[in-house]
Amino acid sequence: MITIVPISEDFGRWDELLALILSSFAYMDEVIDPPSSAHRLTLASLAQKAREEIGFAAIEDGKLVGCVFCKIEPSSLYVGKLAIAPSHQRKGLGRRLLAVAEEIARKNGLSALRLETRIELTGNHLAFSKWGFEKTAENSHSGYSRVTSIEMRKRLA
Repeated sequence: MITIVPISEDFGRWDELLALILSSFAYMDEVIDPPSSAHRLTLASLAQKAREEIGFAAIEDGKLVGCVFCKIEPSSLYVGKLAIAPSHQRKGLGRRLLAVAEEIARKNGLSALRLETRIELTGNHLAFSKWGFEKTAENSHSGYSRVTSIEMRKRLA
């Protein structure tokens, strides 16, 4: 059984969390340019992220198998670092973590979830579309003249 718990400052499993994010995002390494910001994460920056954002971890039999970080914005809840262990992908865990994000958004009076995904990750675009997200913008990372990511939003009822 998978339990979803808040990630607080005293979480204490930063090394496992970093390993989870890096393993979950590893497939992107040969696909996206510029490289994922996950490579810039450190144990200290994850702890800082937990202080500044709202994080949740999915745990099964004591092992971290998923996470999501959310940040309150003026009109939406930004969803970032949605990471699912490769062994648990395509089993509904991402949807469960997004449902937790929706709950947080509603509790804070926000009408939408917002996320960004890389332009090359068309499988992610499709998955997020199936979960109710719509493409709302195309963006470029600093130093790039081409589109490198898209923004997607899900309006909440």
